[in-house]
Amino acid sequence: MTLSLVKSMINSPKLRLSTAPLGFSRCNRWCVSLPNMSSKSIPFASLTISASSGKKEVVATEKAPAALGPYSQAIKANNLVFLSGVLGLIPETGKFVSDSVEDQTEQVLKNMGEILKASGVDYSSVVKTTIMLADLGDFKKVNDIYAKYFPAPSPARSTYQVAALPLNAKIEIECIATL
Repeated sequence: MTLSLVKSMINSPKLRLSTAPLGFSRCNRWCVSLPNMSSKSIPFASLTISASSGKKEVVATEKAPAALGPYSQAIKANNLVFLSGVLGLIPETGKFVSDSVEDQTEQVLKNMGEILKASGVDYSSVVKTTIMLADLGDFKKVNDIYAKYFPAPSPARSTYQVAALPLNAKIEIECIATL
C-alpha cells in the first residue's frame, strides 16, 4: 500500500475504530478497520498501547525545601513528573529568602529546578505550571522573572490569587513535566 492510499483510507468516512482488550493487564489493542474493502472488514493497522502499571516513584532532594506536610516534593508516574507547590524557602534554613515577591519567585524557581533535576529533567520538560499569588497585583513582577526560566515556547499556565499561602508566602508554584 502506498502512503497516499493509507492516508486516504484513514480519512475515509467509512473508517471504524474499535478497541478490544488483550489478555494482559491494563493494555488495549486499537484496531482500525475499513468495511466493505472485500467481503469482510480488513484490519490494516494495529497499535498496542500500554497503560500505566500504576507505579509511582517519590522524588526527594535536600537541595530544595522539605515538604511542610504529608506530601512529597514530587512524584514520577506515567512518564510525568508532578511537583508539589514550591515556596521561596532557603533549603538549608527553611526561612524565606526575603519578604519581596521578586526574591521569593526567584527562589521558588531555583527550588523547582533542583526538584526537576532530582527527577531527571529540567525546565524545558515542564508542560504545565500553576502559580498561586497572595496578591494578583504582583503578576507582572512574577512574569518578568518567570520568563527567564521558561522562554518561548512557554509551558501552559494558570495563575490565581489565593486567600493565603503556607507560612504567609507571597507565591507558590507547582508544575507537571514530561520524562
